[in-house]
Amino acid sequence: MSPAATSDPLVDRFLHHLALERRLSPRTVDAYRRDLADFRQWHEEQAPLDWQRLRQVSIRSYAAQRHQQGLSARSLQRRLAALRAFYRLLNREGLSRQNPAIGVRAPKVRRKLPGTLDVDQLAQLLELPGDAPLDLRDQAMMELLYSSGLRLAELVSTDLNNLDRKDAMLEVTGKGSKTRRLPVGRKALEAIDRWLTVRPQLAKDDETALFVSTRGTRLSPRSVQSRLAQRAREQGAAQHVHPHLLRHSFASHLLESSGDLRAVQELLGHADISTTQIYTHLDFQHLAEVYDQSHPRARKK
Repeated sequence: MSPAATSDPLVDRFLHHLALERRLSPRTVDAYRRDLADFRQWHEEQAPLDWQRLRQVSIRSYAAQRHQQGLSARSLQRRLAALRAFYRLLNREGLSRQNPAIGVRAPKVRRKLPGTLDVDQLAQLLELPGDAPLDLRDQAMMELLYSSGLRLAELVSTDLNNLDRKDAMLEVTGKGSKTRRLPVGRKALEAIDRWLTVRPQLAKDDETALFVSTRGTRLSPRSVQSRLAQRAREQGAAQHVHPHLLRHSFASHLLESSGDLRAVQELLGHADISTTQIYTHLDFQHLAEVYDQSHPRARKK
């Protein structure tokens, strides 16, 4: 479906390129249309717009003013990306010799820090009552998530033969089909051993998954999320608990104790250490709180 025409032939050509050649969704094409329309509106409040003579200083002024007006860094990044893509097409078709949007940067998006549970909260959460098969399964899952910092997909894809109980190691397949070996803590191993004694009561004979549902087949990600949330409510947790919260807590607690960013990166399976560095901010946040509460010159009266 072709996008509706605007009053700007160059923008029309760009939108048709997105819809017909790149086959982007109507919703995405409409987002590009709105982004370019916003720039046009802003520019024409200052002076008539000629795309082929536009200078970088105008785009810098636009970015600065929209940011001062409260436009988020993420939205501003998207609008600058739309301008760069628009000019790439104009360059390709010989309609412009420049791309004035290149080199104009939006403010950095403030990265949201992941939530964590402290050690005492984790201890309370992991003290699950009951010894029915589902109780033992859920405790083993939660202990393993926190013990080894697993992603949800890694947990549900784990097979029986991935666990080396003698060496207390687990082999998982993470993002990009990369495998890594992870240590499994004593508490997690004990919980898994208890689960394995009752697993045959649920699992089908040919099922290889470590964790199975009441149907005897591999547990689904949605089921794990649901069970963790339910168990947390039963334990009186003050916040919503999900698998990634246990992974975040694992990383934060390990980094607080060891300070070894590279080791935490390896354990988490992060390809880029910058992804792991967010946990240093969590650690600093904790230190800042301790300082505010403890230092004689920081304490509030």
